[in-house]
Amino acid sequence: MNKTDHYNFMREAIRLSVENVRLGKGGPFGAVVVKDGKIIARGANNVTKSNDPTAHAEVVAIRKACQVLGTFQLDGCEIYTSCEPCPMCLGAIYWARPDKLYYANSKEDAATIEFDDQFIYEELARPISERKLFTQQMMRGEAMEAFEKWKNSLAKIEY
Repeated sequence: MNKTDHYNFMREAIRLSVENVRLGKGGPFGAVVVKDGKIIARGANNVTKSNDPTAHAEVVAIRKACQVLGTFQLDGCEIYTSCEPCPMCLGAIYWARPDKLYYANSKEDAATIEFDDQFIYEELARPISERKLFTQQMMRGEAMEAFEKWKNSLAKIEY
């Protein structure tokens, strides 16, 4: 893939982010997933339109790409996104396992327009007992049954 292709893919992610704001569909974020030099999926933030806090551009694009490819992993793919991914999207990207990730605006840029995820990074670095969101482990013994069944299953698909 040549340098021009990279710029064109990023321009498409940026175009999606601008269009999303223009159409009032959600936040200023767009993403594309590329495989073998072709865009196979596009996504734009539609959190407010869909009432889905997970409907960030990267997650939308990953979901579409996985449907197109018929798999839950994006081996051989690259993701281009108009902004550095938030912690949730970064987690989804790592789980999807693309080969590369490219972004335009930084998380610091996003913070200047009130999309500041720094508090999440800070929360994740704290011990559970010190986090702002009350969190308590319970019923581990009962829940372990599913883990044991998974561990011993011959039909599992590992990821």
